[in-house]
Amino acid sequence: MSINDLKKKVYDGNMALVKYGLVILTWGNVSAIDREKGVVVIKPRGIDYELLAPDDMSVTDLDGSPDSNNRYLPSVDLDIHLEIYRNFKDVQAIAHTHSAYATAWAQACEPIPVYGTTHADHFYGAVPCTRHLKPEEIAEGYELNIGKVIVEAFKGINPMQMCGVLTAGHGPFTWGDSVKSSIEHSLILDELAKMALLTRTVNPNSALLPKEMLDKHYLRKYGENAYFYQDK
Repeated sequence: MSINDLKKKVYDGNMALVKYGLVILTWGNVSAIDREKGVVVIKPRGIDYELLAPDDMSVTDLDGSPDSNNRYLPSVDLDIHLEIYRNFKDVQAIAHTHSAYATAWAQACEPIPVYGTTHADHFYGAVPCTRHLKPEEIAEGYELNIGKVIVEAFKGINPMQMCGVLTAGHGPFTWGDSVKSSIEHSLILDELAKMALLTRTVNPNSALLPKEMLDKHYLRKYGENAYFYQDK
């Protein structure tokens, strides 16, 4: 895929955040990686979505050095994206939003529990929330350290079975094997966060979905013997 094609995919992904009501103003960003070329394309910082065009997307290498042809500086969240790409080798695209329901759980510093099969169909367990950064982690290398605490939160968790995370006090990041899937995970995550909040409102002592149900619903879609989708 050419760099221009990748820019168009990333642009379309950022526009999808607006379409689905996951961002307002200049909030949020989408990126994608071409691992063969060693480049990442990401939304530029601080520009209204309606003013963007595909060629405005910023290109960097995996160390964050910008391409000399960039019109704009890349998103300030670039180092978060890069740290995820460096550590989660199957991730091909990342979306970051401040969508209201998922961000509410992030601000509460709570993982989103599995209360029902809708959650189990998409995320294999409670969606984790990172720890807060330490003062020294905030003072220096702030965005990189957010990426590091995301990676830290995934010890023992397969990032392709849990394609999202809440960053404490901040908001959600989701990812996938394509720009499309990273956006879908953002949309689903916010809906699950809303459902979980409503479930706790109806009954603060609601029981978690039994493990057997979690396994059944996730693995029937994504397991070795999955049967949820049409045969190809």
